[in-house]
Amino acid sequence: MSERMVRQFMEMVAIDSESGNEARMMEYLLKAIREVGGEAGLDAYGNLIAKFPAQGCQGKEPILLSCHADTVKPGVGIKPVLENGVVRSGGDTILGADDKAGIAEVLEALRTSTVRPPVEFAVSRQEETGLQGVKNMDFSRLTAKRGFLMDNDTLDTIVIGGPSYFAIDVKVLGRAAHAGMEPEKGLNAIQAAAKAIAALRLGRLDAETTANVGVIQGGLIRNGVPETCTFLAECRSANHEKGLRLSEEMVQTIRTNVEAAGAKVEISCSNLCRAVRIAEDAPTVRIAQQALRKVGIEAKPIFITGFTDASIYNNQGIEIAVVGIGAQNEHTTRECVAVADMEKAVVVLHEALRICAG
Repeated sequence: MSERMVRQFMEMVAIDSESGNEARMMEYLLKAIREVGGEAGLDAYGNLIAKFPAQGCQGKEPILLSCHADTVKPGVGIKPVLENGVVRSGGDTILGADDKAGIAEVLEALRTSTVRPPVEFAVSRQEETGLQGVKNMDFSRLTAKRGFLMDNDTLDTIVIGGPSYFAIDVKVLGRAAHAGMEPEKGLNAIQAAAKAIAALRLGRLDAETTANVGVIQGGLIRNGVPETCTFLAECRSANHEKGLRLSEEMVQTIRTNVEAAGAKVEISCSNLCRAVRIAEDAPTVRIAQQALRKVGIEAKPIFITGFTDASIYNNQGIEIAVVGIGAQNEHTTRECVAVADMEKAVVVLHEALRICAG
């Protein structure tokens, strides 16, 4: 089992699929799913939705399994290396175990399961850039009411919820001038943006709320007073109303400080995800915990301030628990996954499907 799964996993991570460039990966999956005995197609947004028949049972409700096909940057030209039972990136890229290890585990579980209910398998695009794929998914193609998202790193936790997320895009407009000859004629957009950023409350604001500025860009030349500066901020909270109030506070703080510096500002604030939480004893959580005991793991339900496709599924009325795939150091060039953990994840999937079939 492991050799075939690892070989397929390494094939998949070698396919470039940074967010927005998943077409080749989806083509690969359409073929792979047919080989495993499923029927698959793409919706209008390019998400993949597949269906597999029941085995060893009759009259059971379908179960949804889900992953995402895209990776973060740098994800072009990935060269995976298997060393001492661990798959790593062989170069200056991420590995793509997030989430292709999950896809490989699902395919292997479906290939080898002997008892399972009908299975629907959804693979989204553009998860890493704001859950765009699942937000645009054709939910009319899905009938399952419960399922599991294979996109948690550790096997000993089950994610039961995620935060409201607000993306704040800012463009500061100053006035250009020669920095040496006539700086008094200019208005430094970088300085105005810096004053606004310095006035923001950033970091962990309380146990369920965070805020950050992650990107700032401005200026063209060293000896020019910069006319424009842009920066990207965010905030998130497990409490939607608290997150909304914080986003409004951040927008007002930015506007007040930029205008006080004499510059103009354009601000866009988007609520990309709404906080949602399923019960710690929800059926999918209890099934996942029981399945993980099969490999000797007592898993705890947790709420995270990151966000996954599960937030959209749960807000759509499909109860989804997020289960571990064994990946480590995701979103870094040190990303890796142990083959032993991938094998455990397949056993967990087998057991979860068996429980759902019984």
